Amino acid sequence: MTVIIGTSGWQYRDWRGRFYPQKLPQRLWLEHYAAHFATVESNAAFYRLPERDTFVKWRERTPPDFRWAVKASRFLTHIKRLREPEEPVARLIGRAEGLEHRLDAILVQLPPTLKADPELLRECLAQFPAGTRVAVEPRHESWWTDEIRALLERYGAALCWADRMEQPIAPLWRTTDWGYLRFHTGVENWRYRPETLQLWADRLAATYGPDDDVLVYFNNDPGGAATIDAVHFADAVRRAGGTPTRVPTADQATGLAWAPVEDVPI
Repeated sequence: MTVIIGTSGWQYRDWRGRFYPQKLPQRLWLEHYAAHFATVESNAAFYRLPERDTFVKWRERTPPDFRWAVKASRFLTHIKRLREPEEPVARLIGRAEGLEHRLDAILVQLPPTLKADPELLRECLAQFPAGTRVAVEPRHESWWTDEIRALLERYGAALCWADRMEQPIAPLWRTTDWGYLRFHTGVENWRYRPETLQLWADRLAATYGPDDDVLVYFNNDPGGAATIDAVHFADAVRRAGGTPTRVPTADQATGLAWAPVEDVPI
């Protein structure tokens, strides 16, 4: 099992002096991020879908092995609420294809008020080109039915596993040959406890085989919690028998690696 570990976004001002060196210009943050992680989940596309040229530039600025997950626009998920998906999906794919082979997955996060509607979901999934990896993150309990599970399996879409406050908020279904996991909020000042991270690593190892891959993103960005937890999760994956992709060292994740000598605690 290969576990591709990253964070949900990379442009957080409070990461300066932590994950990003204090004097590193913000225009170089993506290059710095991609040198220490092998994937990122672009949340920016949810709020405002970038132009294709932006995706092209992101591809050109990252290494050949770097993978992107792109969160579907809220126009599709929260405004249209999956209705009439043909144009929004075509626009999303048409722009995100600027990433070329580095586009790994599309995340479709549904509003918490959107109740289960198999036909809406079926019509949405049908719009994505064959071979597109789509992860679906429903957030209303009415979605947890055999019909929805079968629909995801039919389209080869992954049910997004999600954690909030160190508890699963979705059933742990495996619906295709790859996985997607999001960490939203830990209980210790946004950070996750080591035992919770190990539990999730063990769950992945029990569900996915040696040839499978799982995308994992930390969305608990305040105070750099995401980068620190990513380091600890990579260790948990190794203990579970999996292979994590690159992550920073503990010093790089906390900023100790870039701090002036006089600022480093003795």
